[in-house]
Amino acid sequence: MRYLRMLSNSVIGGTLVAAYVTILILQLNPHLALHPADLAPLAATVWLFYGVNLTALFYALIVLRQLVARSPMSPGWLSLRLLAWLSAAAAMGASGLMWLNLRGLQPALEAEAARRMTVGAVATSICALALLAIAVVHYSFGRRGSRVGGALLALAVAASVGLPIVARGVGIDRPLGSSRLDVGSWMPTSDASPHVVLVLLDGASLEFVSPAAADGRLPNFGRLLDTGASLHLATLRPTQPGPVWAAVATGKYPPQHGIQSTSTYRPLAGQAAIELLPQRSFAQGLVRLGFLTEVPNTSGALRARPLWNILSGAGVSVGVVGMPLTHPAQPVHGYLVSDQLHLLTDSPIDTVAADVAYPADVLPLVRRAALQATDAIAVEPATASSSVARDELYGEVTVMLQGRLDAQVVAVRFQGLDPIGHRFLRYAMPRAFGDVSEDEQRQFGQVLEDSYRFIDDRIGALMASLGPEDLLLVVSGFGMEPVALGSRLLARAFGDPDLSGTHERAPDGFLLAYGANVQAGRLARGSIVDVVPTVLYVLGLPVGRDLDGVPRTDMFSDTFTAARPITLIPTYER
Repeated sequence: MRYLRMLSNSVIGGTLVAAYVTILILQLNPHLALHPADLAPLAATVWLFYGVNLTALFYALIVLRQLVARSPMSPGWLSLRLLAWLSAAAAMGASGLMWLNLRGLQPALEAEAARRMTVGAVATSICALALLAIAVVHYSFGRRGSRVGGALLALAVAASVGLPIVARGVGIDRPLGSSRLDVGSWMPTSDASPHVVLVLLDGASLEFVSPAAADGRLPNFGRLLDTGASLHLATLRPTQPGPVWAAVATGKYPPQHGIQSTSTYRPLAGQAAIELLPQRSFAQGLVRLGFLTEVPNTSGALRARPLWNILSGAGVSVGVVGMPLTHPAQPVHGYLVSDQLHLLTDSPIDTVAADVAYPADVLPLVRRAALQATDAIAVEPATASSSVARDELYGEVTVMLQGRLDAQVVAVRFQGLDPIGHRFLRYAMPRAFGDVSEDEQRQFGQVLEDSYRFIDDRIGALMASLGPEDLLLVVSGFGMEPVALGSRLLARAFGDPDLSGTHERAPDGFLLAYGANVQAGRLARGSIVDVVPTVLYVLGLPVGRDLDGVPRTDMFSDTFTAARPITLIPTYER
């Protein structure tokens, strides 16, 4: 019975941790209403993952203490001594998680939500200190506790749960999304405006590119670095393609564009849409183990106008290929192919086909290209080969459509470096890991660099096709760095032993600019939200005052900037 009583206390401790995690999810998702129909499935889902696992952990620690202690304890079914220490530990952990998430995810939160979360974190921290004091004063050094100690413990636990909920409130109404932009020419641009080509990369790092380019292994990247402008770009957390590329495409951070993660998540038997999962809390385990259902965001989720809609309204023709949040494809002044193209099949009931591209008359062309795509680029093993083949498909479709429609502004995204970096960074940087054998390095050491070389070849072809006034921008939305040892061990526990590259800590992306009007040099660090205002500036269009980014005029020559002053407009949203 003694060990059953230990288990009952462990269950209470695990349940308290699950309650704190539920509160943290509510703080990060202020649009969720405090309604039983939404809260009950969420709380149950969190308990099944965190409550069960923390119960097991607490029980193991108590049993271990029982085995090594000189005086074994015999706790009651509800042991105030045990619960005091478990509650103090749980509250201190919850307080730390709140502050870490507030610091890391604040750019993704609206100002009011961040303020309320700060108040909740302060309240939880105070309660955690109170619980620690109660545990030390009333339930340590042989003290048996008292009714006063028990009452204080219950009050502090209740406050640690209730106060952050009160600070969070019943929920914050979500701002209305922007309406679809009519494709027209309400602000015509000059015919003399240059072509702008944007090459968008997932998971590319200057820390990898620069030494490879200096050694001549990436010659076209080398030309960009030597004769163009370059700068690091601060990215955001969570560092996922959806929110990052939404920020690049809109020039705004998540509170304005509305995309906080690549997907939304729904708990078991629930309909509440969770947009932001906590960091530093193993929350992705909820998704990997099936406790949360992942629903990818679509083009309708954007609350701000992306660059292609702004330019379409200004009468500037655009070509967009492979960008997130473009499916289903919406009308533009030019052409648009969503990032779902590679999922097309030859089935007559293919649900992707009808919405994968705009206008409708290019659909047969891109469909044919998708169905004929093969792993023509022989980068081994197969996971890298398929990633490069996907990029090859989007690159070929861009060349084909650009040859027919000649858009003035073209944006094509290559995402292959991201999955390849996740798996093969260890073989490209063996010293950072220390456990790569010579045989593994011989077999896989060139996989990541070969993938960079594929991008390098595409950049070379684009550089050769530029006109006298044209501009090439190579943008990496986020970088890649080695996974820390603890995270690698955790990945192995979740059945992902090959994980070696990560962007969890938001490593910088970069911007490389090349063209006749570009002033060569290494510039001060910028942000991913600077891309849109810079493109608008180059095209001679006003920059929206509501954009979070700024035009990087320092990358252009004095002659160019002297003839092109910055003009402003209140907003492009209507």
